[in-house]
Amino acid sequence: MLTIRMAWRNIFRQKRRTILTVLSMFGGFALSAISIGWADGTYNRIIEMFTRNRLGHIQIHAQGYLDKPSLYKKIDDYEAIGEKLESLNGVESWTPRLYAAGLVSVGEKSSGARIVGIDPRREGAAINFEKKVIEGKAFSQEPSGEAILGKDLATSLEAEIADELVIVSQAADGSIANDLYIVTGIIESGNAVDDRTSLFLHLEDAQKLFVLEGSIHEIVVIANKLDQVSQLTDKIQATLSDDDLEVLPWQEFARSFYTAMQADKQGAWIMLFIVILIVAIGVLNTVLMTVLERTREYGVLRAMGTRPYQVFRLVICEVTIMAIIGIIIGFGLSLPINYILSQHGIAMPETFTYGGIEFTHYYSEINAHSYYIPALTVLLSATIVSLFPAVKAARIAPARAMRTH
Repeated sequence: MLTIRMAWRNIFRQKRRTILTVLSMFGGFALSAISIGWADGTYNRIIEMFTRNRLGHIQIHAQGYLDKPSLYKKIDDYEAIGEKLESLNGVESWTPRLYAAGLVSVGEKSSGARIVGIDPRREGAAINFEKKVIEGKAFSQEPSGEAILGKDLATSLEAEIADELVIVSQAADGSIANDLYIVTGIIESGNAVDDRTSLFLHLEDAQKLFVLEGSIHEIVVIANKLDQVSQLTDKIQATLSDDDLEVLPWQEFARSFYTAMQADKQGAWIMLFIVILIVAIGVLNTVLMTVLERTREYGVLRAMGTRPYQVFRLVICEVTIMAIIGIIIGFGLSLPINYILSQHGIAMPETFTYGGIEFTHYYSEINAHSYYIPALTVLLSATIVSLFPAVKAARIAPARAMRTH
């Protein structure tokens, strides 16, 4: 306790030097907290865009479907699975999908397409499907022979609203799957590959076409919060308890996207390293100068019987107190800034629309690690760089130090 009282008194003996040191630590903390919050807000918004509005947070398939998709690797009795999902806390919505491939024709134009059967009501609740329709209209709630084309597929087929469209493929029973549909809408998903290949049918129409009544290939689950996806995946797996089903979070079924995001996030740690370096150099310079200026004082302490470890502890304690003060001030400044940026953001120079969502601002995010990481960083870096000056002060020879002016 005596060491803390002495350290507290000592840091205010040279107010200008203390203020400069605290400002260095405060600046490092505030800059780090705002940078991490900004990076998290940006990345999480992109992830939400990529998952919540297209792929989903969690997907359920028959075992092996993702490795080798097949019309026959299907999920039966999916509505019973849906009822179990709705009973779980953390599940916001779910939607079933059926996938197949076939040849589609409009007039004299033909193209291969990925055919996706969807439940209009559930797809709308899960990923706002109707908002992605840029021309025409979304599906009717009841199956009525309607088809919606990806924007680039429609261009390739020279298809327009109300055109007749023919699908030819193979059904699950081995028969030829072919039928006539009316183009009622054109969709822009935000993904160029999907827009070039995708054709959407009402789920019941698709099940009838491919002789898969009551079956689907995928269940997409939307979680209430992105940071709960991992726990929710485990909960769903335990609830379903079916070895024939595979429950995967977005990090698994969108592995390439996840890897790219993780690699891009490393840039934030480079920024943090630079901040650490600046803080460390500033603290080392200040503390070392303090030790040199107070050589006589340390000599007197040693002559009065103060042990070397007590002098060492005193210097470390002084730096730690200044670091804590800098962290408290930095927290007080960065928290409202991050809050304002998370609520209002900063307007983009040019807005853009992706998958039916308009992006107009850059947003930050308030979370625990955007504060405890900078706090630990400042505290540890300040303590570590003060070790050398502290050792130097502890090893001062009393007789020679007292002759210093």
